[in-house]
Amino acid sequence: MRTRIGTRLILGAGLATAAVIGGMAFALLRSHTAQLLAERTRSADQLSETIKSATHFDMLENRRENLHRQIRAVGGLRGEGIQKVRVFNKEGRIMFSSAEEEIGTSLDIRGEACYACHAEGRPLERLGIQARARTFRASDGTRVLGLINPIPNEPSCSTAACHAHSAKQSLLGVLDVNISLAEVDREIARSRMLIMLSAAAAILAGSLILWWLNRRLVVRPVAALVAGTRRVGEGDLGTTIPVSGNHELSELAVAFNTMTQRLAETQRQLAQADKLASVGRLAAGVAHEINNPLTGVLSYASLLRKRLADDAEAAEDLDVIVRETVRCRGIIRGLLDFARPTPPARKPMDLNEVVRRAVSVVMTQLSLNQVDLSLDLAAELPVVPADGNQIQQVAVNLLLNAGDAIGDGGGTIRVATQTGEGGSVELLVMDNGRGIPPEDLPRIFEPFYTTKGNHGTGLGLAVSWGIVEAHGGALEVRSDPGQGTCFTLRIPASTESGGGGQPLIPTTT
Repeated sequence: MRTRIGTRLILGAGLATAAVIGGMAFALLRSHTAQLLAERTRSADQLSETIKSATHFDMLENRRENLHRQIRAVGGLRGEGIQKVRVFNKEGRIMFSSAEEEIGTSLDIRGEACYACHAEGRPLERLGIQARARTFRASDGTRVLGLINPIPNEPSCSTAACHAHSAKQSLLGVLDVNISLAEVDREIARSRMLIMLSAAAAILAGSLILWWLNRRLVVRPVAALVAGTRRVGEGDLGTTIPVSGNHELSELAVAFNTMTQRLAETQRQLAQADKLASVGRLAAGVAHEINNPLTGVLSYASLLRKRLADDAEAAEDLDVIVRETVRCRGIIRGLLDFARPTPPARKPMDLNEVVRRAVSVVMTQLSLNQVDLSLDLAAELPVVPADGNQIQQVAVNLLLNAGDAIGDGGGTIRVATQTGEGGSVELLVMDNGRGIPPEDLPRIFEPFYTTKGNHGTGLGLAVSWGIVEAHGGALEVRSDPGQGTCFTLRIPASTESGGGGQPLIPTTT
């Protein structure tokens, strides 16, 4: 049977709270009981001393009748809880008692009244109040507190003419006072009930607070996470979980939302990759079918151009046909490169040398457009395994795009190489052209998407991205409209067989 974590938490915390409060209640009740009994014992001792003082002269002058009367009077105060008052000599014979039937009888020295003296093995007058007190059950089942108070042999007793005792006798007898503990027991029962009810109320209140806190801080956030996970599992990658508070579950919600955003981005990239693959397959078929008749058109147009060289008007028309046919063939060649990329033939490559070859290819065209090109090549650049020809193709394409971004008004292009993290090498191509609008940045690597109008095919960056991905590298772009653009090509120091580069994520600054 499945038990929720919140239920387990409440049960565990509730049991711990019950144990703590129960322990405190037991200690409190025990302390209260001991306090009541100690208070009753002190009252009994004070009463015993009062009786001794009141009967002192009657004992000294041997006025037995007065002594009997006073003991009976005190023993008759049942409303004060006094059950019995008696005096017995050191041999244990009861000399005076509020219960007249006991007078003259002897007590067992192992009984409750004599046990304290004989068990301790030391004189009674040296025993403390707690040692002289005892509790026992009466015939009706109620508890009784008995307190014995020694009657010492004073000088006045040993010198009196009436009933003088030997001066060597230290103890004449014992005054025994019995106090009912019925009221104390009722008070203890009331206190026990009150403490138990208070403990139960505290446990219930603590459990309710724990339940509320658990529901607010644990159950609801966990339920939201479970529901969000299920929606993501069903394909809803737009799911977000509300973040509240500043604790571990809120951090988990933030991490969950970040994860779903990245999953959505990854799904978009996978869909884009699938779209590109479909376009590539279509482009390969179309290019294959068109390439042969297009070659025939170009060949016949070139022959006609030579035959009609004297006809200026016809020659001009044929030049247009040849030029556009060559342009179409370039588009088809780009489609084939995109659809069927050649696996890179990796060899140790010097990126600086590749950059120099790429610059020599485009230098003439850039000069015609009044573009100044500056090189900032890092010395002692690490050699990395890569296909130099393919990387040169990417560098040429980036340089041509930079020249197109500058336009006919002239500008500057800065090409730099540097060492990246983990021994990788980086190529930076920076221009001061018109820049790329932020809304176009996410789409510049899509096939057939171009910002050049009719002057571009939209395949250059898509093919470059495929080459970089095959090398396991990355191609990133940063651009400020009106300030220029910076493309960064990063090639790792080592790549796995088969390529499969990092996901391309354009960034804007």
